[in-house]
Amino acid sequence: MERLCGPKLPFWVANQTLHTDSPDLPECFQLSVLSWLPCVYLWLACPPYLFYLQRNNKGYIMMSILNRVKTVFGLVLWIVCWTDLFGTFHELQQGDSKPPIYFVTPLVVGMTMLLALFLIQFERLRGVQSSGILFIFWFLSVLCAIVPFRSKILQRKNTSEISDKLRFTTFYFYFSLIVAELILTCFNEKPPLFSNIDTDPNPCPQSTAGFLSTMTFWWFTSMAIKGYKNPLEAKDLWSLNKRDSSEVVVPKLLREWEVEQAKIVFFMWRQPVSLISVKRVSIEVEVLLSKQKDPKKPSFLRSLIKAFGPYFLIGSAFKLLQDLITFVNPQLLKLLISFTKQKGAPTWWGYALAFLMFFAAFLQTLILHQHFQYCFVTGMRLRTSIIGAIYRKSLIITNAAKRTSTVGEIVNLMSVDAQRFMDLTTFLNMLWSAPLQIILALYFLWQNLGPSVLAGVAVMILLIPLNAAIAVRTRAYQVEQMQYKDARIKLMNEILNGIKVLKLYAWESSFKEKVLEIRQKELNVLRKTAYLGALSTMAWTSAPFLVALTTFAVYVTVDKNNILDAEKAFVSLSLFNILRFPLNMLPQVISSIVQASVSLKRIQDFLSHDELDPESVDRTNTATDSSVTVVNGKFTWAKQDPPALHNINLMVPQGSLLAVVGHVGCGKSSLVSALLGEMEKMEGDISIQGSVAYVPQQAWIQNATLRDNILFGKAYNEHKYRCCLDACALTQDLEVLPGGDLTEIGEKGINLSGGQRQRVSLARALYNEADVYLLDDPLSAVDAHVAKHIFDQVIGPEGALQGKTRILVTHGISFLPQVDNIVVMVEGRVSEMGSYQELLKQNGAFAEFLRNYSLEDIIEEDEISIISGDLENPKSRSVRKRLCSERKHAESDSEKKLPKVEKLIQAETAETGRVKSKVFWEYAKAVGPLLSLFICFLYGCQSAASIGANVWLSQWTNDAAQNVTQENVSMRVGVYAALGMAQGLLVMVSSFTLAMGNIGAARKLHYALLDNKFHTPQSFFDTTPIGRVINRFSKDIYVIDEALPSTVLMFLGTFFSSLSTMIVIVASTPIFAVVIAPLAFIYIFVQRFYVATSRQLKRLESVSRSPIYSHFSETVTGSSVIRAYCRHDAFVLMSDMKVDENQKSYYPGIVSNRWLGVRIEFIGNCIVLFAALFAVIGKDKLNPGLVGLSVSYALLVTMSLNWMVRMTSDLESNIVAVERVKEYSETKTEAPWEVEDKKPSPDWPSEGNVEFSDYSVRYREGLELVLKNLTVSVKGGEKIGIVGRTGAGKSSMTLCLFRLLEAAGGEITIDGVKISEIGLHDLRSKLTIIPQEPVLFSGSLRMNLDPFERYSDGEVWKALELSHLNKFVSNQPAKLELECSEGGENLSVGQRQLVCLARALLRKTRILILDEATAAIDLETDDLIQSTIRTQFEDCTVFTIAHRLNTIMDYTRVLVLDKGQIAEFDTPTNLLFRRGIFYGMAKDAGLAQ
Repeated sequence: MERLCGPKLPFWVANQTLHTDSPDLPECFQLSVLSWLPCVYLWLACPPYLFYLQRNNKGYIMMSILNRVKTVFGLVLWIVCWTDLFGTFHELQQGDSKPPIYFVTPLVVGMTMLLALFLIQFERLRGVQSSGILFIFWFLSVLCAIVPFRSKILQRKNTSEISDKLRFTTFYFYFSLIVAELILTCFNEKPPLFSNIDTDPNPCPQSTAGFLSTMTFWWFTSMAIKGYKNPLEAKDLWSLNKRDSSEVVVPKLLREWEVEQAKIVFFMWRQPVSLISVKRVSIEVEVLLSKQKDPKKPSFLRSLIKAFGPYFLIGSAFKLLQDLITFVNPQLLKLLISFTKQKGAPTWWGYALAFLMFFAAFLQTLILHQHFQYCFVTGMRLRTSIIGAIYRKSLIITNAAKRTSTVGEIVNLMSVDAQRFMDLTTFLNMLWSAPLQIILALYFLWQNLGPSVLAGVAVMILLIPLNAAIAVRTRAYQVEQMQYKDARIKLMNEILNGIKVLKLYAWESSFKEKVLEIRQKELNVLRKTAYLGALSTMAWTSAPFLVALTTFAVYVTVDKNNILDAEKAFVSLSLFNILRFPLNMLPQVISSIVQASVSLKRIQDFLSHDELDPESVDRTNTATDSSVTVVNGKFTWAKQDPPALHNINLMVPQGSLLAVVGHVGCGKSSLVSALLGEMEKMEGDISIQGSVAYVPQQAWIQNATLRDNILFGKAYNEHKYRCCLDACALTQDLEVLPGGDLTEIGEKGINLSGGQRQRVSLARALYNEADVYLLDDPLSAVDAHVAKHIFDQVIGPEGALQGKTRILVTHGISFLPQVDNIVVMVEGRVSEMGSYQELLKQNGAFAEFLRNYSLEDIIEEDEISIISGDLENPKSRSVRKRLCSERKHAESDSEKKLPKVEKLIQAETAETGRVKSKVFWEYAKAVGPLLSLFICFLYGCQSAASIGANVWLSQWTNDAAQNVTQENVSMRVGVYAALGMAQGLLVMVSSFTLAMGNIGAARKLHYALLDNKFHTPQSFFDTTPIGRVINRFSKDIYVIDEALPSTVLMFLGTFFSSLSTMIVIVASTPIFAVVIAPLAFIYIFVQRFYVATSRQLKRLESVSRSPIYSHFSETVTGSSVIRAYCRHDAFVLMSDMKVDENQKSYYPGIVSNRWLGVRIEFIGNCIVLFAALFAVIGKDKLNPGLVGLSVSYALLVTMSLNWMVRMTSDLESNIVAVERVKEYSETKTEAPWEVEDKKPSPDWPSEGNVEFSDYSVRYREGLELVLKNLTVSVKGGEKIGIVGRTGAGKSSMTLCLFRLLEAAGGEITIDGVKISEIGLHDLRSKLTIIPQEPVLFSGSLRMNLDPFERYSDGEVWKALELSHLNKFVSNQPAKLELECSEGGENLSVGQRQLVCLARALLRKTRILILDEATAAIDLETDDLIQSTIRTQFEDCTVFTIAHRLNTIMDYTRVLVLDKGQIAEFDTPTNLLFRRGIFYGMAKDAGLAQ
């Protein structure tokens, strides 16, 4: 420096700088270090930045006024610098030689200004709207120029004359210009030309945000404000940045993955080649050799790293910076405490330290959140690309591969495994950052306290296995609890599905007990988890304290000379607090990595599956005149399986109709699959000319409107579309559907009958005009006459498809005479081929096939026409019947829609806006108001103990100043330990009490919900989808059980720690109280905005997530159809759109957390600043211990504040569950189950007389009457048949007897007792019903017959014998304990109906109601039931709702209902004689001439 500045200008003068009250830096220092610093920065930053700009070109920005001004100022700056230089040369000529520094500095600065000028222009050409590099440069320049600015003014004050006028002038020019440049850099340029900002309706402001805005996430503010004013909706969301969208991200990954796969192929290919050249090895050996050497797999990890690594590394660089800055503050704290000790130190030191602390903390905040932003965006891209890759793969994997991964598993890959990667990216940097932080912290601690640190570290290491053990046990408990939860939900699902039956049999209380029993086990496991939770909370809170205690105790006792003073104690404490985070994170990160590696392997295996060979079917061959040709075909489903089809030879001439027939499993469908290229071709050739349309055996229906299902991506043409509908007999069906052809079809076509689905599938093929039609048994699911219609209109020689090539797989023999050619398949071979007449003449397999079938076929058709006046076959007739009866419940269509729509909207509104304080109060009441207060009190005590311990520490450190250390050591250590232990115990007790309170609340809330649901009237279940009720029992109860308690725990913890920080700072520097109010105001203000916005974003995100998976599982099931119609790309696009839609709401969610973080941490940093400032101001009154205490507390506060807002937001979203559960616990209930003072006598009804007097009823408020003024009187023991058309009110009559419907007028009396006055259970247990649809519950058969165990085994067996089930049951190994699966799936429908009969026989009451099963039963079972009823219920009153009239022809009387009124009521013979409605029905059924 001497050589540069000369002897007259010293580089550093200590007295002039540090030890004075108005410091100033020497001129040499100003000219060298301060001038060169910004220049060095810019020259270093330039090369990588230029490289980056070269790679990323965003387009070209037009020259704007802003840009011109910046450029002109840059030029002027360069001129100013060189004026200095020429001035020096001029002086040299005058003979006044200056030291070299006067030449070097202006030259360096001038060159740098030229560089800056070049950057300004180059950035404009590359489309950079706001430059961070230049902003930092100008900022540094201004910062460094402030010192000379001040010192020049000070010089001017001290001397009358300015010695160096030229440099004085140029400097102030220079200063004003760099300030101007700094201000101009804050403004943005316009977006580049032709950028998508102009075209996008709602672009994300991030792409146009300036550097400052990006660093502080200021650009997000507009969304926060919008979300605060009114709840966000999907239309308010910004479009996704192009660089995060599927169309950019997925191809990027797929390219890398293809490279990886190609490498492996190359690797595999290189090896055998050498073998072949050595010796002509046969193929067999070659295969064997390649088997032995374990084939290398393409690495998915490597392709992920290549695609997303570079971007992620930027985030890692930020993390490294942040880690280093973290350790600046403890060092500054050390200086601050030593400053308060020195009495004579100049005050500006203190202020400088305070501001440095603030600045370091603020910088750390900005950098940390940039790091998080990069990580989260990487995570988001990973998820997008993994989902995209899996989706694309799933469309082209072979059938063999499909067997190994079910749809559920693949959906799991997308949801769970992709999510794991996303979660991991946020933590991944901790893998190297945590060890780094630990090493640095230990290094500084060692400097501070020497080897005693090892004691503390030992304690930390000992705590790790404890935490690990707790984690393992907790996981085991979680698994157990999940099992109970699943069992409970399964049971609830059954109960809600069969709630009507439970009500009819009065069985509610038995099932309620079963649910509560499972719930009790679940709560017991929860309690165990809570014990562990309390332990781990204690370990987690006491860890830093225990570490500090052991370290300090060892430090003081090891050596007499070791004195614990404020510096050592509080600096060590703040370092221990830094240590706490990495130590806790490491185990989490490692377990995350383990999980992610499992996921990685699963995804990699899936993506490495074999793909279908697109070349297996030749679509280009035009040589032959036949449109489908197969020569020597041999096909298999999977390479390792035996072939399913062998030597297939087929020629289908253009425009002919070929039928494929054969027994079940002979390979008919396989043949169709082979033609589609779905099977592995082992040998032979297939060629198809032209496009293909395919109708699978099981219709595949998308979750879209009916019209979209038929159009399948083709343009809509009204005339053609109508013709398709007519041909496929869909026109009448549209009239039944609520929205016509725009009806939304549920998943898997849930709201269509089987026949309708098949016809929609056929209409799709017909609308998509193709050249070749492959029809895989499309006529099986529809009824005989519909099948005939479709054959004539569509498939047959006269149908819409005449002139196209059609291959029809069929079982219907009646159509065969009309086809051109028939192929007979036997065991995967073509046995015969020819026209109908030819094959009959050959008298081979086909003729035999005909002889077996034709007889049955003819009988079957006649039978159908006899039984049903209805169109459809029995199976779908029952479905149809059910649909009709459901519509009848709802009366007219429009009426049905309105209440439903309203209901839906209500359910949604409960979830927007702020949560009412009432809900919090409800929850506190459920916990118990006194207990709630006690919990808060405990938390208060715990904070007090913690403050106490630290105040004691500060007292202890003050001993050092008064030199009274030795005699007090044991006392000091003892009290410190006691206070710490007390804190640990209180933590444990408080978190445990809290957990107990929460579990109590969960029990109460669940009980109230369950109890209410059992007492809810049937009408509620008719209008509310079961899913909604189940959701309350699963999702919401789960939140109350698990999510809420942990949220409340964290919330209370952070709240009290923030509170104690404030208390400590105010106690040590009372003036701090002044600042609290404005800071608290800003805090609440920011928190309000954040909570409102983020809650809604979370909701939007979860709503948009499920369509991804449902669309996906749909696609996988329909992949063969999608491929046949060549719609592969369209579906990929749809999936990408759904993923992007989901990320659109996820991305602002991430940013909202960053936005909040920066703002809240800024408040935290202000607290640090003021705590330090006030400590400096009150330095004379404060002892170093208190300063250390208050500042080290302030350094902790940022974390708690940040967490507190998060927890508030989580608490608000979780407490909603309480609101939703309460809402369903308070619905209207039905009449009481038992009315004590109106109890009927035990043997009532003894006679069985039933009277309706002037009785009317309606389904729900506001609907029309279903029964109008019925007056009927029935004597005991009469047998009454009730008949009438659909919707006449037959079922309603039975429901009225059970009071599932309450009277709208009039009353029913049974044996003189008005049924409306007694309790529901008293009434229902005295009536018996055999319902139309048999409902069984999972459990033993015994439980299904007699849930209350009122009857002996003998009685049960007797009932089974009478109901003809005893043979079946006694053949079962478990006898009466035979397990029925859910819904009784393991019994046939007929057997289930007989179980219902057995129930009735067991109860044997005086009144029996028989709602005759329509079509679920074979005639045989029906006769059994009828004969049993005639013999066993001889003396009872029987009401039968009849669908088959022959069952009631011998009844005492028949009641004919019409539109809710009695039309006829007399004996069957009289009614036939009258020739009224009944006669007409009997005639239709062929019972009357």
